[in-house]
This record gives sequence, structure tokens and C-alpha cells, in this order.
Amino acid sequence: MIKANSLFIVGGLIACMAGKPATNYPANVLDLTNWKLNIPLDEDNDGRSDEIKQPKLNTYSITPWFQNNEANSGVVFRANCGGTTTSGSGYPRSELREMINNGKSNAGWSSDAGTHIMEIEQAITHLPTVKPHIVAGQIHDANDDVIVFRLEGRKLFIDHNGDDGAVLTNNYELGTKFKVKFEVSGNQVKSYYNDALVETYPVHFSGAYFKAGTYVQSSCQGKKKVPGELCDAYGEVVIYKVSVTHQ
Repeated sequence: MIKANSLFIVGGLIACMAGKPATNYPANVLDLTNWKLNIPLDEDNDGRSDEIKQPKLNTYSITPWFQNNEANSGVVFRANCGGTTTSGSGYPRSELREMINNGKSNAGWSSDAGTHIMEIEQAITHLPTVKPHIVAGQIHDANDDVIVFRLEGRKLFIDHNGDDGAVLTNNYELGTKFKVKFEVSGNQVKSYYNDALVETYPVHFSGAYFKAGTYVQSSCQGKKKVPGELCDAYGEVVIYKVSVTHQ
């Protein structure tokens, strides 16, 4: 019998049996140094979505809400329509929120100073049943979302806090990998889809931060209840790469 945390030799290499192998953690696929995570659970019973910060996030994984895919090439973010929400939303999420100082402090920057970029390589793999809407990347300011990448059925598009922006494709197929980028400077947000500039949106905002993951736009309960939506219906996104830079 091999005991937990014991060492053994495979092909001349020393390995450690310590439960979940280190390579299975999302932090081994994505650089999560300056992020925190919200998941659609309330395991601490405070009435709000659980929040996982650094350094805990470095060795955190929870099935099926936040875990590596089978190939360890991407991180799966899943949120169910009956999940616990954050205090400011009626919709559940499994989503990263940008931080600074090695994850110790909330990020907050302005559209009129510097250049701020987020790039994501991802695939949307599942949608809620009755209202198949999901947000898979966004910029949020001190009060509300500013701009998001959103899928409704097969329509993948940019949303400006409730107003439609550029359509990226009207025929998105679940599981298709794509790249998106927000680039903010001079009170403009430039949005890219598969490396092509698709929109320049003039807007001023402050107290801003990037978000990436799964933010379903349907719920089986509460103020955002969608009639007929089951609580175990869910949205899911796999992120293969995400990076943020500030200049």
C-alpha cells in the first residue's frame, strides 16, 4: 500500500503521492497570481458566493465548478442556474476577478490613464436550457459592467451594459475555440475577435477591473428567475489562456 504523501520512483524520477497531483491545479495551467475566484457555492454559509483568494487559489480546484480539463490544457469554469450569487447580482458565476499585489488587493484602473489589455483564448462548451445566455469575459467599473463578450444561443457578440455592440458571429458552435481581446486607452475600448479589430467603443469609466470565466445569465430562483429553467441547468467555459497587461 502506498500512503498519502509517500515518495515512489517512476522511470528513475521521484514522484509524490499527495492526493491531487500538482499538475491538476488550474494555477498550473493559467497564471492566477493576480486574480481571485467566485464560485456558485456558499460553503461558509454567509449567503453569498464563495470567494477564493491567493494564496489558496494556487492549490484550489473543485469539481465541476473550477477544474482542469482532461488534457490539462485548459481550465473549466461552470456555473449552475441554481447556484449562489454574489451580493450584487441575481445570476450565478464561476469567474475570475482581476487583482493586484500578488492577489492581495482589488484592481481598479481608469480608461483615461494608461493602456489596459486582457486577452483570452477560450471555448464556450455549454449553455443553460431555457435562457441560453452567458458572459465569457468582461470589463467592470466601480458600479457596473462596462462591456462584455456574450453568447445568446449561437449569437456571439459584444454587449455595452445592455446595448448590443459588434456581432462576432451569428453561428457559434459550442466547443469552438476562439480568441478575444479588450484594449483600453484614451477613453476607448478596442475589441478584437480572433486577432481582428471588430469595434472601437468610446466610453469613460474608473475603478475598473477585468473578469473572465462563466457568468450565466439565467436563474431558476430569486429576482432573476426564468420560468421553466431547472436549477441544475448550467453554463460552462473552458479557458486555455488568459493574460492581463497594464502600461
